[in-house]
Amino acid sequence: MAAAVAMALRLPRATGRRIVVRRDLSVRARDGVILRTDHYSPGHRAPAVLMRTPYGRDAVTGLIGRLLAERGLHVLVQFCRGTNGSGGRFEPLAHERADGLDTLDWLRRQPWYAGRLGLVGASYQGMATWALATEEIPELAAVVVAVSTAGIRDLIYAGESFSLDTVLTWAELMETQTVPWLPRRVELVRGQPRLAAGFGHLPLAAADRVATGRTVPFYQEWLTEHAAGADYWRGRDFGERLAGLTVPVAMVAAWQDIFLPGQLADFEALRRAGRRPSLTIGPWTHSAPGVFAAALRVGVPFMVKHLLDPAAVPDGRVDITLTGADGRRDRWPPRTRDTAFYLQPDRGLATVPAPAGPPDTFRYDPADPTPSLGGPLLVESRAGVKDNRELEARPDVLTYTSAPLDRDVTAIGTPSAEIWQSSSVPYHDVFVRICDVDPAGVSRNVCDGLTRVEGDGVHPVTVRMWPIGHVFRAGHRVRVQVSGGAHPRWARNPGTGEPLGAAVGMRAGERAVFHDGERRSAVHLPIEESDYDAFE
Repeated sequence: MAAAVAMALRLPRATGRRIVVRRDLSVRARDGVILRTDHYSPGHRAPAVLMRTPYGRDAVTGLIGRLLAERGLHVLVQFCRGTNGSGGRFEPLAHERADGLDTLDWLRRQPWYAGRLGLVGASYQGMATWALATEEIPELAAVVVAVSTAGIRDLIYAGESFSLDTVLTWAELMETQTVPWLPRRVELVRGQPRLAAGFGHLPLAAADRVATGRTVPFYQEWLTEHAAGADYWRGRDFGERLAGLTVPVAMVAAWQDIFLPGQLADFEALRRAGRRPSLTIGPWTHSAPGVFAAALRVGVPFMVKHLLDPAAVPDGRVDITLTGADGRRDRWPPRTRDTAFYLQPDRGLATVPAPAGPPDTFRYDPADPTPSLGGPLLVESRAGVKDNRELEARPDVLTYTSAPLDRDVTAIGTPSAEIWQSSSVPYHDVFVRICDVDPAGVSRNVCDGLTRVEGDGVHPVTVRMWPIGHVFRAGHRVRVQVSGGAHPRWARNPGTGEPLGAAVGMRAGERAVFHDGERRSAVHLPIEESDYDAFE
């Protein structure tokens, strides 16, 4: 299998096929906990690559181990404490720094280790990678991170609302890793009804027991530790230390990934510090096969180059694949000009402010919350680009649509929205989504965002949206949705102001969205400068 994958991805030629695999080595942490570790050896003294994972031994980790070992590198796949036979209790990100350093101390005593280290990881593995990479490690030579970020708090509380789908789905995944294969397959084939019931359950503090049958400690902690900058998150956030990282870094990201905003913030932090990280962004979701293929295509030669050639220097390569049409870009941040698309009284969307007119109204009822559809989610079958017409037909979703474009227009960067609005209940959310409507009328989501609001009266709400890299084709239209939520991607706002985990009451409210000469509701798209004259 490794040879076929290497050929398909055009990886560097293997230097040896006789790989020795030693499983379940015992690495002792400073508190005595044993961390189980698999070792893929090329059979001679060489640099090493470390990947720390909570997901157990599977075909993916085995493939990575073999591909790198066949190209002359030792590979250690270590199972995070509390997972796959490692001792202790799994507490997300609480022990990754210390356990990684203890593993490095063990590695330095191995006679086969040549003293150059690479770190690699995707998703949670990527966060464990950042936990160690941001320490002072003299022999660290390369880092590869896919669909991940150095800071998790802003993912869990995107827009200051709770990312229910992401958190509860991951809690269910972690709790069911020890479930026998057949019952787990039955649950998946049935569409995970227990997880769906957890999404709909109130109070949220009991949703983990509904979804998994037990209380999940980290889920309970994340429900209560909501304040940005809290000590809890500072101990689990490694982004502030990125500026001190001087080794070559390669990142693989996806437009429809939950980690994308944080990952691009990490990339920009490294660039501001004078580093030259490489970046690949493609049209994938978090768990799509395309992400895995891209991570191998980028990561394997990157590790081989920087671990086996001490003189190698980072090239800072950027490879961005646009969505909507064929197209690639080689820089981030891109050269763009902010273009405001103003909401119009006739449900139109235009680059000129709207004339005077009454607001549009809808009613948001948390007992029948506006559903989420596609977008950045963990589960591939539910994530990504979807036909939004059924969602847009709901009375609690407002849509605003431009005239057909007379030429292709590329939007690339981070959009935002400023929505002037009011609510009859002071506790509410504002969700904004950008869609691409084709000539047949199919509306497909491109990017979106949500902001949790506390306040009454008419006032503007700023919504920071997911990054975009999309070509709106000639003849297509730009559409903006405005609604009061996207459940269960974000926890519904009950409208009562009760604490997040304890709320059980639900209060519906009337909403108004304003678009007149003084209250100019608009979505701001970063349009490539070469396309800006399309709107002049």
